[in-house]
Amino acid sequence: MAERRKESDLRTIRPALPTGLPIVREVLALTALAAGEPEVLTGDVGLDSAVRWVHVSDSPGVARLLDGGELLLSTGSSWPSEPADLVAFIGGLAEAGLSCLVLELGTHYRYAPAVVVDAARDRGLALVVLHQEVKFVTVTEAVHRRIIADQTAALRARDEVRTRFTALALRGSPADYIVHQLAQTLGAPVVLENLGHEVVVADVPPAIEEDVLTRWEVRSRIAHREGAGDWLIVPVEARGIRWGHLVALPGPENLAGRRSVLEQGAIALALGRLTDADGDEWSRIGRRQLVDALMAGRYTGQDGATARLEAAGLPVEGARLRGIVAVGAELRADAADAAARALGGRALTGSASGARSGAPILLSLPPRVPFEDDDARRFARALSSDSERLTLSIGSAAHGLDAGLASLQEAIDLSRAPDARGQRGPGLRRAEQRPLARLVASLRDDHRVLEHGERMLAPLIEHDLARDGDLLDVLAAMLSHPGNRTAAASASHLSRSVFYQRIALIQELLAADLDDGEVQAALHLALLVHRSVAG
Repeated sequence: MAERRKESDLRTIRPALPTGLPIVREVLALTALAAGEPEVLTGDVGLDSAVRWVHVSDSPGVARLLDGGELLLSTGSSWPSEPADLVAFIGGLAEAGLSCLVLELGTHYRYAPAVVVDAARDRGLALVVLHQEVKFVTVTEAVHRRIIADQTAALRARDEVRTRFTALALRGSPADYIVHQLAQTLGAPVVLENLGHEVVVADVPPAIEEDVLTRWEVRSRIAHREGAGDWLIVPVEARGIRWGHLVALPGPENLAGRRSVLEQGAIALALGRLTDADGDEWSRIGRRQLVDALMAGRYTGQDGATARLEAAGLPVEGARLRGIVAVGAELRADAADAAARALGGRALTGSASGARSGAPILLSLPPRVPFEDDDARRFARALSSDSERLTLSIGSAAHGLDAGLASLQEAIDLSRAPDARGQRGPGLRRAEQRPLARLVASLRDDHRVLEHGERMLAPLIEHDLARDGDLLDVLAAMLSHPGNRTAAASASHLSRSVFYQRIALIQELLAADLDDGEVQAALHLALLVHRSVAG
């Protein structure tokens, strides 16, 4: 005898039904049906099927009258009498997409025929018997009232979602906020990816960030090619142009329908792209905020943050990272990544506000690709049309996220010092050539170093705050040009006489000899610490 197939492998094929419908187990719990003492004989899987309508019939040809999704109430009085015909009858109901067959015992059958039970089990059809008589009209009214109420609630929910996301689009809400609203509405992680399957924005709980985003590009390509599986994917497109996709990971059912919610978010994002004049909004909001969040320490673990960076297209594992800050000229939109690609790498740019002196850039290059001065100047020229005024502060080469962020901090600290280069073309400052700045970056959180900076510079800080003065800038210029007061005055944009007056005032306030080498070293350290913390 052939082994009986598992019931879970033989689910009734049912048509796609509107969201907001009650499921079979909810209908069975209604008072009108519960009074009949329902007993589920087969089709436990089918108990989660939606019920679109209730049909009452004993006719053996009822299957041709069904559209799918119905719950059929019957006494069985006109069912076929031959076993083979009963099997065919149950098969026809399953093929019609019936959600559940409810047989009332007592009128025609004292118990459900074994052939009916076996046929329903084989086809994965939910079969329920009622041990007490009920009024079918009462059951029909109760179920239809529930269906109409649920459908009305679903319509209201869809209308609320449509109104909310239309308002977001009309207000010009940024992509990250729209994605956040989608995640909140769906109660599930939501990812916005571009056509290259790189993560533009992700709203993912920190606890599962690593699991969700690790190898995102590979997993996303498989989902698009072989089927989304438990991912819900909708395109972001308008006027025949597709920019990317929204991906919602598994989450609870939504009264408005999960796909409907995600589609409304996709419409809002598409409208944002249509109104984005320079086409840089996704890069500007998504990737720049990612760099800013890392710089601010807004991540829970290195593995999750690494996964997020790599999902955004920046290799971390096995790559050589450098932090860079570009100062002095406006950067072209998304120019850093294009410049990095020309060198065989990738780059993410943060907001200018993330580093007071300029735009922070996290550069990733293959381990064997150099970043010598010529490479750095070529990189700088690709960043801006006014690269002659541009200065790059470049952190040390690093491996791993923590070291990469330390390199970026080195670059930020370097960018806050006066520009003493004086040469034509893009200027370069390297952390390797500024050992004191590297020391300060490594000790920036040591309270003793911070106390030293405050103690040494307190009179100058108080003077500048009270009088909107420039003594700290003058001191920085002097320390950047030791032994050359003319060059220091030029860097301060002051005449020599005014510069000397400022120096005399600094000496008086500090009660220190500014020509003493040890004093200069201590002040230089204090100034680097102060600007590192203040920035």
